Amino acid sequence: MMKALNNIPLSMLDLVAVREGRSVADALAVALRTAQHAESLGFKRYWLAEHHNMSGIASSATAVLVGHIAGGTQRIRVGSGGVMLPNHAPLVVAEAFGTLAELYPGRIDLGLGRAPGTDPLTMRALRRDRVETEADFPRDVAELQQLLGPPQPGQRLIAMPGAGTNVPIWLLGSSLFSAQLAAQRGLPYAFASHFAPRLLLQALDLYRSQFRPSATLDKPYAIVGVPLIAAPTDEEAEYLASSTYQRVLGILTGRRGQLPPPVHGFMQHLHTQERAAITDFLAAAVIGGPDTVRERAALLAEATEADEFMLVSDVYEPELRLRSLSIAAEALAGTPPGAHSEPTH
Repeated sequence: MMKALNNIPLSMLDLVAVREGRSVADALAVALRTAQHAESLGFKRYWLAEHHNMSGIASSATAVLVGHIAGGTQRIRVGSGGVMLPNHAPLVVAEAFGTLAELYPGRIDLGLGRAPGTDPLTMRALRRDRVETEADFPRDVAELQQLLGPPQPGQRLIAMPGAGTNVPIWLLGSSLFSAQLAAQRGLPYAFASHFAPRLLLQALDLYRSQFRPSATLDKPYAIVGVPLIAAPTDEEAEYLASSTYQRVLGILTGRRGQLPPPVHGFMQHLHTQERAAITDFLAAAVIGGPDTVRERAALLAEATEADEFMLVSDVYEPELRLRSLSIAAEALAGTPPGAHSEPTH
């Protein structure tokens, strides 16, 4: 059953974009300012995504950044969106997030992804010669659940810190695999429709239809990723979105780089195929002035029955990014977006 638009909590996913002409230190400072602003708007959570060997993304040391953001905020939940589990031993993840949970009780989320989030060369550098199989991810998730839960009699491997913290685990995905696993394990689920919207509705249907209640969660809870750029007018929002359009084109053509400044009329100068590819990539995007943002978000809410929206807002000028979030929060929520129920963990 669809929630009213003003009852859908808002959260944010940050890739910590490095802007052209600016430094990594600047990107990290912008991330903290953005998290503090999101908290002031009542956002529910602020997640950071693990990527490696990419000049335009500064969130590779995800657990370190989670601690930095949590330390600079007071109430908002902070977590990974996600930690790419193939890159890490479950014990190391349990200890890192267990430590964070002890430092910031009740505020840490652990979102887990199945992809490596990088290229094969970097993947080998992260995990050396380990060969990943399809069976590894479910097994590693189960191991993490055990390591973060209360120690059992006779359990010899204890995460310290970590044991007994029960850090909430979320499964993330852009295909059907994690949707099915989240349903089987009774875990909350987040779909990466901010960059791979093609299977969004199918994945959500699978997750909800196969969901089995667990000690973690009594009913399905699904986050939907939403690329969002809001401005006072549709025209300005389109202009600001050209930074995202350029970044997406770089991803699609294998020319990744730093976040570029906006360009007037960028899409009009592209080939038809390039425009179509960018539009497909951003099919779940909400871009426009307040009325357009409200209309498009309402359509997305109706189509997905989302329990929560996870916004991704890559605007070149940091102040205009903060303004984008303010406009979106006001447009989408008649009540503060964080004033809603949390999934039962």
